[in-house]
Amino acid sequence: MELGPRDRLSQAFWHEQRKGRTIKTPYGDVVHLDIRHLGEKKINERLPMVRELAHTYAGVDPVHAPIPVRPVVHYTMGGIHTDNHTATLLPGLYAAGECACVSINGANRLGSNSLTELLVFGARAGRNAAAFARANPAGPMSGVQAGAEAVQAGVRELFVREDGTETVAGLRKAMHDAIENGAGIYRTENSLQETCCTLEKLRRRYRKVQLHDRSNVFNTDLIQVLELGAMLQVAEAIAQSAARRKESRGSHQRLDHPERDDTNYLKHSLATYRRAEPPVVSYQDVTITRSPPAKRVYGGAAA
Repeated sequence: MELGPRDRLSQAFWHEQRKGRTIKTPYGDVVHLDIRHLGEKKINERLPMVRELAHTYAGVDPVHAPIPVRPVVHYTMGGIHTDNHTATLLPGLYAAGECACVSINGANRLGSNSLTELLVFGARAGRNAAAFARANPAGPMSGVQAGAEAVQAGVRELFVREDGTETVAGLRKAMHDAIENGAGIYRTENSLQETCCTLEKLRRRYRKVQLHDRSNVFNTDLIQVLELGAMLQVAEAIAQSAARRKESRGSHQRLDHPERDDTNYLKHSLATYRRAEPPVVSYQDVTITRSPPAKRVYGGAAA
């Protein structure tokens, strides 16, 4: 699988890490990007924002010192499954933007596609949700009401829980480390299985998380507790799906399965939660229109 510029940087970082040549910092291992040879004039002309960001966030002036670089995650691919009209499997629920998977991104995300998702599918979601509301003034309330009451009961239980032994900070740190170490840039069978095992344990520990602020106004502690529950679900869905996908495709790169396998895995992975159990992973065929899967090449013909 051929890699793009960002992936090559990640690959170089990983190889340096394996060789023990990364540099330890309080914020994780880094490698140094040295552009001092360009000189101050060219850096100011061509890379002024890079200089500003390095100074602001790393306290480094690239004119005089190397820039510390490390891979980070700034979005996920996938989301709530929708059709082309942004409708989900739940009648009356429409999704668009970062939370949705309308499948215009494929196995990796292209720059500026988020703008397309917002402008095109955001408009579709609004129109279709309004049309549904007009056609269903009462709405199918029984299932929705039952679900809402169950969620509300869970929130109320947090306010009276006295035997909580877990903290949001502790669980978030453990979740971060599990994903970073086992389901990060490069993945293997062992690392993914270990991550899945850790996340399952964290999901059980989450049932003992303690809410410290029990006020009813601007309760940020409650928000963090609820967000952590959602983050654990997303993390486990990613890890469980990746463990079952024995190939490399897009941003999913398996060291033990480096090739793309269209015969078995040209499919969407769908993770479904049923109560408190691990997600059930199923598959849905990919509809190929104008652009069949191909190697990611830059400056050459795709094969």
